[in-house]
Amino acid sequence: MLVKSKVKYIQSLGQKKFRDEAGVFIAEGPKIVRELLETDPSVVKEVYGVKEWINENRKLLAQTENVEISEADLEKISHLKTPNKVLAVVHQFSTGVIDVKDSITLALCDIKDPGNLGTIIRIADWFGVVQIICSEDSADVYNPKVIQSTMGSIARVKVFYTDIRRWLSDQKDIWIYATVLDGEDVTQMKKIKQGIILIGNESKGISPEILQLANDRITIPNKGKAESLNAAVATGIILSHLT
Repeated sequence: MLVKSKVKYIQSLGQKKFRDEAGVFIAEGPKIVRELLETDPSVVKEVYGVKEWINENRKLLAQTENVEISEADLEKISHLKTPNKVLAVVHQFSTGVIDVKDSITLALCDIKDPGNLGTIIRIADWFGVVQIICSEDSADVYNPKVIQSTMGSIARVKVFYTDIRRWLSDQKDIWIYATVLDGEDVTQMKKIKQGIILIGNESKGISPEILQLANDRITIPNKGKAESLNAAVATGIILSHLT
């Protein structure tokens, strides 16, 4: 049984303030926790799982502090509507230096929806994009909804936060592609091996101040009457044509 102080501590990690103070975040569910342990067990601080899951993953947990808990205790600490066998407290990642040479980098401008951000991270992982730059007003990468939406890809994709406009101004030798509604048809473009792809806010798109820094404006041609595409969906389509 978990003591009240531990329950309160884990519950508090649903808030950015407490996550940042502790330098950790919450990951839940067998798939996400397993991928984190398989990718780098040193980042996983503590694991709390039901008996069945703990017993099935003894080898994987050999180097990680783990506690067997009841379903009732898991419900107390879970941030999911339906708790799923295991919860891990994970160290926030050290992102290091942003290097965009010889790679494709996503730059997200004011992406507010946690589900969108998490899905974009997962899509980036699928297409081999290993880093994402976020504007400072984008959703927090360690928000539980973001982590859940990444389905484990958070373990492989680095996410940086910075002043996007200032950062882009410093990228002198890297081509910048802005996704807009009236740009060059991305389906007719050649594959790229290097570049920065700008993805805009879900409803407002890319701000004029940032848009003016782009070298190319690209678009996904529409065949129907929908006003726009979801940011994550658009990211997937763009990467499918350019990578």
